[in-house]
Amino acid sequence: MTGYLLQHAWVEGRIRDAVRVDIEDGRFARVTPDSGAADAARVPGLTLPGFANTHSHAFHRALRGRTQTGGGTFWTWREQMYAVASRLDPDSYYRLARAVYGEMLAAGYTAVGEFHYLHHQPDGTRYADPNAMGGALLAAAGDVGIRITLLDTLYLSSGFGAPPQGVQRRFDDRTPEAWQDRVAALRASVGPDDAARIGVAAHSVRAVPDTALKVFAPEVAAGGPVHVHLSEQVRENDECRAAYGLTPTRLLAEHGVLGPTTSAVHATHLTEEDVRLLGEARAFASFCPTTERDLGDGIGPSRRLTEAGAVVTLGSDSHAVIDPFEEMRALELDERLASHQRGHWSAAELLTAASAAGHRSLGFADAGEIAVGHRADLVTIELASPRTAGAGDDEHAAVFAAGAADVTRVMVDGRVVFDGDHGGIGAALRETIGRIWP
Repeated sequence: MTGYLLQHAWVEGRIRDAVRVDIEDGRFARVTPDSGAADAARVPGLTLPGFANTHSHAFHRALRGRTQTGGGTFWTWREQMYAVASRLDPDSYYRLARAVYGEMLAAGYTAVGEFHYLHHQPDGTRYADPNAMGGALLAAAGDVGIRITLLDTLYLSSGFGAPPQGVQRRFDDRTPEAWQDRVAALRASVGPDDAARIGVAAHSVRAVPDTALKVFAPEVAAGGPVHVHLSEQVRENDECRAAYGLTPTRLLAEHGVLGPTTSAVHATHLTEEDVRLLGEARAFASFCPTTERDLGDGIGPSRRLTEAGAVVTLGSDSHAVIDPFEEMRALELDERLASHQRGHWSAAELLTAASAAGHRSLGFADAGEIAVGHRADLVTIELASPRTAGAGDDEHAAVFAAGAADVTRVMVDGRVVFDGDHGGIGAALRETIGRIWP
């Protein structure tokens, strides 16, 4: 058993001082606030539970700084994203994902939901190992020490029945049954790995025809993570109504895809009925504010979803920014822009969205809290940096002042996986992304 004395820590929804945590077999065995223990290793600063990045496309990180110039829309950005997707193979994807997951750890993420649809060779044929690309992501996460839920994604159409084109052939399993067989093989290969989960995803109602959505109902019934891009773009809503006479949310509901382990990613352009359906299902809504503003998607109804019964989580999606603190405060600040009023989300609510709620949505219900029996994930931030100095030592300083650069130490399952070397993280990213863009 190993003991640590945390100078300040967020425990049971509030900041406590001199918190002793004893860790055994990767879990908290004891949590004792106001402790005078002298035999524990001291950890200065403010310590928080590990954060969950509930929506990631690791390969999008190679686009940072390259797609922010000029004009355009989500749809023109997508063509640039496809250019990166066309360049990767299992080896280069492993190297890129390893660097990206290292950046996530250094920012305070201790788990990631990887929304994975880059499955096949450039011509659409399978690799000798049909799950070579997914295996590369799992290996990268394991090697850096971040937990992963690999959300293997069904993609069958370039849009409402149209066949996949160009690089989209790398995403396409051709039939729902072929996808199910490949996912079954992936699950068998992973086995009982405590740091990895295999969930599933429908890419979107654009890419999965209504007749194929039925394959997700048994996954929802089984209680595993099921994710889907939902109403990120107005055009998607319009085309869905034209094709089916329904909103994307109503279409998912009618095919049994909504449930308490479903994550609706983005959930930006929703009707009142859509909000009600997601709330009644007690679904998760994975908001990605830094990506949604980068792509000009719009501002989703996060507070209304919560009031309806849905559970908001946070992800960094395209990785234009990898910073859980920025995602947290952006949720509140975007609501201010939309409503012209302040004070929609408390700091405590935002911390919960980024930690315990996010981990639950990825199938790790025993993470995201500094509590006995939970996984020993700890994220410590500096309270005397140019950003945090003078901001206090409570949750408001963490959410509204801190940034990823203030993270000094990260522990996952009782093991220190980041010790403050942000420079080393940057060097790895520079070298790896440089190979993709020679």
